[in-house]
Amino acid sequence: MPQRLIKENAIVEDRWTLVRDAAAIDAISESQIIVPLSVWKSRRDELASRGDVAVWLAPADDPGDLAPDVAKLPLIAVDFPQFTDGRGYSTGRLLRERYGFTGELRAIGDVQQDQLYYLAQCGFNAFAIRADRNIEDALAGLTAFSDGYQLTNARTPWFRRSAATAAAQ
Repeated sequence: MPQRLIKENAIVEDRWTLVRDAAAIDAISESQIIVPLSVWKSRRDELASRGDVAVWLAPADDPGDLAPDVAKLPLIAVDFPQFTDGRGYSTGRLLRERYGFTGELRAIGDVQQDQLYYLAQCGFNAFAIRADRNIEDALAGLTAFSDGYQLTNARTPWFRRSAATAAAQ
């Protein structure tokens, strides 16, 4: 059965192959692969010429290493190896806001329903849900809240939006 993921608020078939083992890259026949940052850095020219290669970042990776390539990459994945490891949220925001990445920003690893709303607030638009979780239930995580308090949701904080609404009534 093909893998599925949530992308742009819909469940779709995943056409990309995530490569966790760098030694296996040359043996993979699929055309669309997501390689670790370390492999991208060591084989950048070769992989960039293919045009069907994306990169995934581990929590300790510096997203700035991809700054020269963000306009060319179709997809960047950010690994969440544990539910409690939140470094990827910052990585997502940096890729979108500082480095101007406009392509698919995918959360991979231990991604669960409770995280989706907040990941979307940080710029993620695709989510590879853990295999032991129900993807249909996880999709509901994107609409779990009607409004956000954090500034990632809007440039005006919730308490100011709320006060403005009350004053207008």
